[in-house]
Amino acid sequence: MAITTDNNAPAPPVAERASTSTGRAGDKIFLGLSRGSGILLLVIMASIAVFLTYRASLALSQNEGNFLTTFDWNPAGDPPVFGIAVLLFGTIVSSVIAMVIAVPIAVGIALFISHYAPRRLAAPLAYVVDLLAAVPSIIYGIWGALFLVPYLEGLNLWLDQFLGWTYIFEKTQVGVARSLFTVGILLAIMILPIVTSVSREVFLQVPRMNEEAALALGATRWEVIRLSVLPFGRSGVISASMLGLGRALGETMAVATVLSPSFVISLHLLDPGGGTFAQNIAAKFDEATELGRDALIASGLVLFVLTLLVNGAARLIIARRKEYSGANA
Repeated sequence: MAITTDNNAPAPPVAERASTSTGRAGDKIFLGLSRGSGILLLVIMASIAVFLTYRASLALSQNEGNFLTTFDWNPAGDPPVFGIAVLLFGTIVSSVIAMVIAVPIAVGIALFISHYAPRRLAAPLAYVVDLLAAVPSIIYGIWGALFLVPYLEGLNLWLDQFLGWTYIFEKTQVGVARSLFTVGILLAIMILPIVTSVSREVFLQVPRMNEEAALALGATRWEVIRLSVLPFGRSGVISASMLGLGRALGETMAVATVLSPSFVISLHLLDPGGGTFAQNIAAKFDEATELGRDALIASGLVLFVLTLLVNGAARLIIARRKEYSGANA
């Protein structure tokens, strides 16, 4: 009797095939470990959120000022008053400055390494970029305090002379360049290797056929990059930028070494002063009272939520890109 097979029958779903064809003990152990790791990560995140919320509620219940808008920070006062308006402003402004400077330069370096540089130059250059990402934050902070701050004073004076009419680059105080602008430049240098490394790997995954097809149609090298490489790697660049932004938002020692903190909000970015969440926590945690530590934890909760919102927004942007290649999944 002849046995007939239906070659047009649809294949079972991947999950069904996996469940029916993987009965070995190793597969079950690996599945359990993978699932347990994911659950453990969620439990850790939830426990951190619960801890921060509980300790923050202890401080907020005694705070006599508006936590989000008050410019003062005095948990030891009577009554205690603390607000995060200055810290929120300084954290966002310094991170935005870092992103504006670092992302275009990082994308340019990544494109040069992946599509322009000869192999003999691309490999060592990529190694140096990856090595810069491993430099400790305190090293960047010491370099920034001893080298960047003194030598940026000339740039600040130049910006004040030619761009002071913009109000943002108007220098109204005398002093060294321990400002949010300096912090933004230092953070840009710190996140540059991260954004460059991830973007480079994404650009290297562009299908070779796409580039060859564009070249066959007479496209120039820049047109190939603009029409084939950048659309393919757009989601990867967004992910790389969010990784860099995450480090910029939470950077502590480098900012604390360079910045001259003050609880004043000023759009004069060249004037000394300002503050960030991480820098304020590192500077005041040891000397803080019990209520003061709860207040610092409350500010850390805001930073925690801010980071989650930024990464969530990035994932939404990536999910809406129809040309997402899956390189960052």
